[in-house]
Amino acid sequence: MPASPEPLKGDALVKEVCRRIRVARSYWDAHNNAACRGEREKALTLYNTLSKAEKEKIPQQLRIWLRYRSEKYFGAHRTPPTGNGNGKTPKHSSRRGKKSRSPRR
Repeated sequence: MPASPEPLKGDALVKEVCRRIRVARSYWDAHNNAACRGEREKALTLYNTLSKAEKEKIPQQLRIWLRYRSEKYFGAHRTPPTGNGNGKTPKHSSRRGKKSRSPRR
């Protein structure tokens, strides 16, 4: 196995950026935010290495999605993800100690 693969250039780099954005979108649609965040970061890093002419080769729909998700949902103004594994904060039961209601008739 080679120590490090050659860095991508030209059309191969454009293709890889598109692929990573599509993967991030699929994670987003599946509500897998942690995986989406990771793929989006990788796509954005590669996207920022592209020249202006290469950026124009990326479909507009993918560029808009990357920018929109980057700014709105993953920007610096957002709360960073939690490290507890499931992404949810623990909640206390509000029904503890209360009798259950019988259905109204």
